[in-house]
Amino acid sequence: MTEQELLAEPQAHYMNDAQQGFFRDLLLAQRTELQERIAAEFDQLREQEPHSDPADIGSAEEQRQWQLRLLEREKKLLDKIDEALERLARGEYGWCADTGEPIGLQRLLLRPTATLCIEAKERQELRERHQRAL
Repeated sequence: MTEQELLAEPQAHYMNDAQQGFFRDLLLAQRTELQERIAAEFDQLREQEPHSDPADIGSAEEQRQWQLRLLEREKKLLDKIDEALERLARGEYGWCADTGEPIGLQRLLLRPTATLCIEAKERQELRERHQRAL
């Protein structure tokens, strides 16, 4: 199933077997790509040579910290992908964890790991902004 075919299906077919298969394939492809990037970053970190010049040491450490932050973000995304695959296996994928309403195909295409529909996500962000303001 292509993205166009997915979007052309009637609303009544939301999260049928074909749509679930589409998102399973999408998530698995993203997972594989992410695992390859993480492995490449780890290899790059391991291959860094020590520098004797203090300026080079500082630059190398800054680069290392940047790579570690990137790896941390990618690891979190990998965890979210795994959670989405688990929701798919349980038949809960595509449904808002807050309201039980459909998340929507457009939103899932943009963010396949989404757990909230747009309205619930907006409420969550509003609560977070309010709590930070206090």
